[in-house]
Amino acid sequence: MTLTKKTTVAKPNQLPKKWFHVDADDQILGRMASDIAMILMGKHRPTYTPHVDTGDFVVVTNAEKVRMTGRKMERRHYAWYNGYTGQKMESYQDRQERKPEDLVIMAVKRMLPKNKLATQMLSKLKVYAGPEHPHQAQQVETIEIGKKIAS
Repeated sequence: MTLTKKTTVAKPNQLPKKWFHVDADDQILGRMASDIAMILMGKHRPTYTPHVDTGDFVVVTNAEKVRMTGRKMERRHYAWYNGYTGQKMESYQDRQERKPEDLVIMAVKRMLPKNKLATQMLSKLKVYAGPEHPHQAQQVETIEIGKKIAS
C-alpha cells in the first residue's frame, strides 16, 4: 500500500476574495508595503499558487500619514525620465505632499513579482490619502499590519 500526498493547485476565481482595510496612520512604509504585498499575492493563504492570483483586496487609508525611519523622507528621491534632457527628481517628502497615494502604491508595486500577474494583483490595491473610503459595501475587515491573518 503506497501513500500518496495530494497537492492542491488553485484555479482562477476558485477562491472567494476578501476585502481588508489597513490604516496607514503612523505606519512605517516599507514594513507596511511588504505585508500588503503578501496579501495581494495570496501568500497568507494555505492554497497559495504562484501562477494564479489568489490574493485579496486591500484598502489603505491615511496614506498621507505614513512615515519612514531616519531621514529617508528628505534624502531619498524618486527619479524618472520624461523624454527631455535632464532627469526629473523629487524627494519622498515632496512626493508625499503632492501625491501621498503614490508612495504606498510604488512601494507595494516594487515588492510584487515582475510579471503580468503583478498588474492584476496591483489593481486590487485601493489607496486613499484621507480616512474615508468608498468600499463599505464590500464588508471590509480591518486588520493590524504585522500580525498573522487567518484565512
